[in-house]
This record gives sequence, structure tokens and C-alpha cells, in this order.
Amino acid sequence: MPSPKLQRKIAGVDEVGRGPLAGDVVTAAVILDPKKPISGLADSKKLSEKKREALYEQITRHALAWSVARASVQEIDRLNILQASLLAMKRAVDGLSLRPDHVLVDGNKLPDWNYSCEAVVQGDSRIAEISAASIVAKVTRDREMQALDLRFPGYGFAGHKGYPTKKHLDALAVLGPSEIHRLSYGPVKKYLPAN
Repeated sequence: MPSPKLQRKIAGVDEVGRGPLAGDVVTAAVILDPKKPISGLADSKKLSEKKREALYEQITRHALAWSVARASVQEIDRLNILQASLLAMKRAVDGLSLRPDHVLVDGNKLPDWNYSCEAVVQGDSRIAEISAASIVAKVTRDREMQALDLRFPGYGFAGHKGYPTKKHLDALAVLGPSEIHRLSYGPVKKYLPAN
């Protein structure tokens, strides 16, 4: 009897946190289990927080493999946000417990790696694996920013997650940058003490 055709292991990869003025950029890689489909997967930005949290639990329980990685604020300042995001993506895929046969990356740029791969523009709303990665990365980063809100009170990180809202910019003007702010970003740089 012929052996059943082996299922290709497809990893989806996405990042969250390019735009914020503070905190790491977080990436996730997910290989979904075709035998355990998850309904409701979509671009994490288009889902409510409650729906994202529920899907996160399903993805992390039922996926064949998943991994979260990051690039630090210091790496973002040293490399630039694009290169830091690509580095974090590489770390996420390298961290998977299964080696993928093919990797689908949200966007139009690919890390420098040896995986069979392709970039998919708007992949987070078109490809289930990338949607899943988007959700895992977003929930992870949001939780981290809520925790950082307790360590760095006054900036409002739990609410805006580090994005440049009026509240955040007003807090920066009063408090100055914290150690988790991206010092290379213009709105933060202007509050650095003059050399």
C-alpha cells in the first residue's frame, strides 16, 4: 500500500510593532495543523481584542509549531526598523520546533536565510498561516506593553501600546524618553538631552 502523501509544512510569519515609539518589534512564525482548522483567522488589526485573545489560545494549542521572537529597542536603533524586523522574523522561524518546507512572509521583503520562501503583500488578510502569526505576535506584544506600563508609569503604554498617540507624545514631552523608547525615532529623538 502506498504511503500517504506527506503534508508540506508551511510556516506563516508576521511582525507587530514597526510603528511604535517604544518597545521591541515582535514576530511570530506558525505552522498550522491541517487536521485542526481554526475558523475566524484574519489580520490581527481587524479583530477585536477579545477575538484575538480567543484565537491566540486556539492557535497556540492546536498549531503543529509556533514561535515568538523579537528585536530589541537597541537593535532597532542600531540596525533600523526594517532590518530589525527581518532579524526578528529569522529568529522566529529558527525557533520553530519543526523545520518548515516553505515560509510565507507578510509584506514585500524577505530575511536573508536558506528557507524556501516568498513574500506575500497583505498576507495577513489572505493566508491563514500569516494571519495566525499576526495574531500571536500582536497578542504577545500587547501583553508585554501592558506589563511595561506598570514598570514605566505615566506614558500610557497599556492603552496605546507605544504608538505615537497624542497622550503618548504629551507624556514624552513631560517625562522625556524611558529606557524602552526607540531613540532613533524622530518624535523621541527631539526630547533627548543635547550633547
